[in-house]
Amino acid sequence: MSGPPGRPPGGPHGPMRAVEKARNPRAALMRLTRYLLPFKFRIALIIVLVVASTLLSLLLPYLIGVTIDRFIGGKDVTGLFRMVLIILAVGIASYLASAGQGLMMASISQRALRSLRKDLFDHIQTLSLSYFDKRPAGELMSRFTNDIDAIGQALTLNAIQLVTSLLSLVGIVVTMFLLNIWLALGSLLVLPIMIVVVLLIGKNTLRGFRDLQAQLGLLNGMMEEAIGGERVIQAFGQQEVVLGNFDKINGATRDAGIVAFSYSTMIMPAMNVLGNIGVIVVAGLGGWLAIAGLATVGTIAAFITYARNFTGPLRQLANLYNSIQTALAGAERIFDVIDEKPEITDVPGAAPLMEIKGDVVFDHVDFSYVDDVPVLRDVSFHAEPGQMVAFVGPTGAGKTTMVNVLSRFYDIQGGTILIDGKDIKTVQRDDLIHQLGTVLQDNFLFSNTVLENIRYGNLKATDEQCIEAAKLANADQFITRLPQGYKTLLTERGSNLSQGQRQLLAIARAVIANPKILILDEATSSVDTRTEMRIQKALLRLMEGRTSFVIAHRLSTIRKADQVLVIKDGSIVERGTHDSLLARRGFYYSLYMSQFKGTNNDKLLARAIDRA
Repeated sequence: MSGPPGRPPGGPHGPMRAVEKARNPRAALMRLTRYLLPFKFRIALIIVLVVASTLLSLLLPYLIGVTIDRFIGGKDVTGLFRMVLIILAVGIASYLASAGQGLMMASISQRALRSLRKDLFDHIQTLSLSYFDKRPAGELMSRFTNDIDAIGQALTLNAIQLVTSLLSLVGIVVTMFLLNIWLALGSLLVLPIMIVVVLLIGKNTLRGFRDLQAQLGLLNGMMEEAIGGERVIQAFGQQEVVLGNFDKINGATRDAGIVAFSYSTMIMPAMNVLGNIGVIVVAGLGGWLAIAGLATVGTIAAFITYARNFTGPLRQLANLYNSIQTALAGAERIFDVIDEKPEITDVPGAAPLMEIKGDVVFDHVDFSYVDDVPVLRDVSFHAEPGQMVAFVGPTGAGKTTMVNVLSRFYDIQGGTILIDGKDIKTVQRDDLIHQLGTVLQDNFLFSNTVLENIRYGNLKATDEQCIEAAKLANADQFITRLPQGYKTLLTERGSNLSQGQRQLLAIARAVIANPKILILDEATSSVDTRTEMRIQKALLRLMEGRTSFVIAHRLSTIRKADQVLVIKDGSIVERGTHDSLLARRGFYYSLYMSQFKGTNNDKLLARAIDRA
């Protein structure tokens, strides 16, 4: 379950959180324990410190009772001073043991979480694109944020507090019975009432926070959508509508919050009242026993302290149960991702694919993303080294799918794809990817410098090589005009650059990768004609000596293609050169004429490409 920001705080002293139980908590706990095994000796020391801290804290009320009976009642000043020093030393030792266990557990939990986070991120990098197609990015991000955070809280705070609370409860009960069995029985009279109150209030608190979490999710999603679509909202003047929707959801969130926090704040007063009742019972019963000579004043004072301390562990256990259940559910979701098997893997004994010529063959290829819904049907063609092959056709015809299966982002269900005579399923996929270079319609730029974004195509490239690649891509001219030139820091996705500038950087990145096979997926469809001419010049330079596959939105950009493959409903319906297909006056001719017949832009772009 992905929790939105602003969730109510958990922990022993805060309100209860919405609990989500793991399907198999035992299995999740066992797998989580493996990340703690490297620290087993430190954990053993922590347990010793927890026991010592708990015993020392239980010893304090007893020592205070002894002090009252023996030294205050006996008017022994020297003994009283000595006992005060002992009580002070016990208090300091209890604090040091508690602080030591907390510091050690914080270090261990963060190291364990680092390993868990690394395993999760490493495994995600191995998963196939089909896995990400089926899941929102936010769902995966919640594994790294909400779920890891829940596990971290359970390890750092709740695990120690669980042991401490249990030991404290057992220790308080045992100590009270050792001191005076009648006062112990009297102190426990309110215990059943406490348990019932905790269960009743806790049940309603959990229901309240579930409702609040749901409303916070709606509010968070609405705000994210509104902020992301602010340009559209203002363009159409829909601010009032958005404000109305926000007020409605915000009001419902307010109401859910009032209910949830009202219940959560009831438990403290209720436990205090019951605790005070327990103290009254102890005081009344203790007074009667003292008069009867069956108890001392010091024993009664110790019992009052134990009775007050009894409510704390109960309240902590109620909260800890929910928090630990949530952590185990989060761990289970993380392990679900780690257990996911990548669909695209190297076959046993996969051969390396080193230097290639770029000879590509599709031999009767069939493919579908979903069973019984074919996307490619019996596709066959041969691209010789250095040729430019263009894929054209209507939206959804299967153009991008052809380059996806060539890159082996997905495995085909029928036929064969060969590179230099080798089936791509039989070669190492990493080698295959390094032989391919891709320039997309919407390229992803990272929040880093311009230079590092270019270098992403080849991390071993020098600064000089990156600058030379930018010059080859016609990007150097605009880069040098940026505030810090190649050192300019780009914002997320390169939003401080224009679409055309981002495309030129993507081309420079492909240049530095120096691939033998180049894939251009609608690389110029989102820019104006003049910018497209600059990009086309850079692309033509990049394609020299490389086998190139071009998915063209504007058909005039593929006039120089050696082959034009016309795709319709997943099949190649026509093939030939630009001129031969026009002369045939078939489907390609219809596409071309419907887009560009007689337009000045088409003639201008065509002349520019011919000159290039």
